[in-house]
Amino acid sequence: MSAITPRDKSAPWASFQGKSMRVAFAQAGWRALVFMVLGIGVLAALAMGVAVGAIPIPVTLSARILLNATGLFHFHQTWPDAYNIILIQLRLPQVVGAGLVGAALAVAGALLQGLLRNPLADPAILGTSSGAALGASLSFLFSAAYFTTYLGFSLLAVAAFIGAVISVSLVYGLATRHGRTPVASLLLAGVTVSAVFSALQTLIITLTDHDGTRLRVLYLWISGGIAVASPQQLAIVALLLALGLAIGWLLAPRLDALATGEEMASFLGIRVEITKLAIVLTASALVAAAVTISGLVGFVGLVVPHVMRLLLGPKNRWLLPASTLGGAIFVMLADMLARSILAPSIVPLGVVTALVGGPFFLWLLRQSGGRYQW
Repeated sequence: MSAITPRDKSAPWASFQGKSMRVAFAQAGWRALVFMVLGIGVLAALAMGVAVGAIPIPVTLSARILLNATGLFHFHQTWPDAYNIILIQLRLPQVVGAGLVGAALAVAGALLQGLLRNPLADPAILGTSSGAALGASLSFLFSAAYFTTYLGFSLLAVAAFIGAVISVSLVYGLATRHGRTPVASLLLAGVTVSAVFSALQTLIITLTDHDGTRLRVLYLWISGGIAVASPQQLAIVALLLALGLAIGWLLAPRLDALATGEEMASFLGIRVEITKLAIVLTASALVAAAVTISGLVGFVGLVVPHVMRLLLGPKNRWLLPASTLGGAIFVMLADMLARSILAPSIVPLGVVTALVGGPFFLWLLRQSGGRYQW
């Protein structure tokens, strides 16, 4: 029998290294493909969204009008000037608003699912929705709820934003004891505060709305729907989304570490409590920004991060930007359906996101089988 040379000993390791490199290249190629498809999907959803309305405009024509509006393209105009006004001034702000709302809710959902290590977690679990609804209800005590504006936002939107922030602050404060915030306490506090705030909202409406007028308006707001009154609103929401996404991306390695458990994350040098607080504040700010122009839109923060996790795996450095694009696509298409299913009537956006996203999500989970990673 011949002696084993050092080169023979290294052969298995070299084979393992080669296989690992091939797997890494395959994963990188898959990620690039997914992000390319998502990017194209955002542009396609934007073009389709502005094409739908009381006056239908072909998607190809909508795309040319949008490209001309960038100043980088100069297609010869063969369409009426009214089309430019309809698309750029009327429909585009709503569709862009839908994209911002979807992106904000999806990123918030991804952050909270990672923090709570709970696949059922969504932005409403910490009381943001009930707080926003209570704030909106309180705004109806003033007759100028829809007319008084602050930085382009109505009093109702401002009250909803403040209500969402106060709700999450209360939940976090109640769950924190001796400088620690256990995940179980955070979940229980969120459920309890949501129940109390929902009861207070019902009480306020019952005592103040004798003819049912306010109840109908509030119901429409709670059901969800994009309402953009000025470009200033979009700029503020986009700024908050960009800040939230940047902070989330910086916190992504810590969020990955928390997936192994708080003790292991602490052993790895992660300041667990500060990280949890930063994630909660970031997710809450994203949700609060979204509700100011959309009301309460459910299901986005639950379904989109799961779909992106199935496509890209659990690493948050890839999950968060993918959820941004996926959430934008989902809500832009849902808003398009809401405006077109029963035109000229508009179906509440929250109804569409649940009825369309729910069955698709269940089918996807059924098909994925054992490939799901947490």
